Amino acid sequence: MRFKDYYDVLGVKADASADEIKAAYRKLARRYHPDVSKEKNAEERFKDINEAFEALKEPDRRAAYDQARAGGFRAGDEFRPGSGGGFDFGVDVGGGQFSDFFESLFGRMRGNPDRRGRGEQPDGEVRAELEIDLATAYAGGKQRFSLSGPRGTRTLEVKVPRGIQSGQSIRLSGQGHVGADGTPGDLLLQVKLRPDPRFSIQGRDISVNLPITPWEAALGARVSVPTLGGDVEMAIPAGTQSGRRLRLKGRGLPGDPDGDQFVVLQVHVPAATGDADRKAWEALRRQFPDFDPRRR
Repeated sequence: MRFKDYYDVLGVKADASADEIKAAYRKLARRYHPDVSKEKNAEERFKDINEAFEALKEPDRRAAYDQARAGGFRAGDEFRPGSGGGFDFGVDVGGGQFSDFFESLFGRMRGNPDRRGRGEQPDGEVRAELEIDLATAYAGGKQRFSLSGPRGTRTLEVKVPRGIQSGQSIRLSGQGHVGADGTPGDLLLQVKLRPDPRFSIQGRDISVNLPITPWEAALGARVSVPTLGGDVEMAIPAGTQSGRRLRLKGRGLPGDPDGDQFVVLQVHVPAATGDADRKAWEALRRQFPDFDPRRR
């Protein structure tokens, strides 16, 4: 990946004060915000400006960036994590609009809920719902989101963190509307998991109903079970009853700790559609004359 000179992006010197950095950001953000700008490549330029400000506005984050920059890197130089960087801050900003370079220094957005509490919505901030499927929540990925503004509709590409849950939020810093003071607000996307045809979910745990045959239930078997990470083989204990729940540890949504997957076994009985089928079931009944599941 290529090194980015965030001071150069904002047009300030490396010893600029926090107020000077903020003033430069506001000036450039007003000029290039996609809702108001007519400049060529405004959206890409705005993303760079926003990323630079996020890297420099917090003292600890700026110090970490300065440490990496002190290695003699210039804009466009080849950069690898560990060559003067790699500080895992677990950044809660961005949620998708920041570069691999930014994330290699400061870490990925963790999908934490909104940190601003439930007070008055800040000027220019936009709140919306982002619906994703369970597969994307499990593996992470990219999701498109359309936002309408004064200059029409623009499409954003949101990076969805691996293991995000319903109700958590992704904050796209500076991607809201331009506020009354000319500063762009944030776009806060609340995640909603789309219902899945196979799995149900509770927190980080998921459940799946698995049909099995009477002989698999009676004799035991090894069967293939669908999981979010692909099919796995699971042992069915002999004498299993319909409704029994088996656990696949760590096969739910990723997290700290990972969720589990629960497999609910459902014994399905083949229909007796001919004389031979009926004779087979009659023989089974004669084999177990005392079996009565309703006795208790």
